[in-house]
Amino acid sequence: MRINLSSVYVDDQDKALRFYTGVLGFVKKTEIPLGEARWLTVVSPEDPEGTELLLEPDGHPATKPFKEALVADGVPLTSFAVDDVEKEHERLRELGVIFTQAPLTMGGVTTAVFDDTCGNLIQIASQ
Repeated sequence: MRINLSSVYVDDQDKALRFYTGVLGFVKKTEIPLGEARWLTVVSPEDPEGTELLLEPDGHPATKPFKEALVADGVPLTSFAVDDVEKEHERLRELGVIFTQAPLTMGGVTTAVFDDTCGNLIQIASQ
């Protein structure tokens, strides 16, 4: 068994695609029209056949309160692995990304948390 797909709930798929590709560096893998929304996935350019991230519309009534509660409590929706959190933090800050947690080392893991502009907090982590 392996993870094939994971989701982030986004308030605007076009904005999310611009951020996740143009800023974070993912690449678009799938785009299938589904009425007003799309089945829209991105992948890491380092693993184009790996786990896909679905940029899923947050239209379900439970999604927005869920996202708002996580953000209010400072809880990231998901975590992405990077080789060097300090270096990635600096790169993303130079691109205008807003961090809610600067790099922090706990034990052998370093993390930082940023706002994805689509209603989520996202953690980056390295060991």
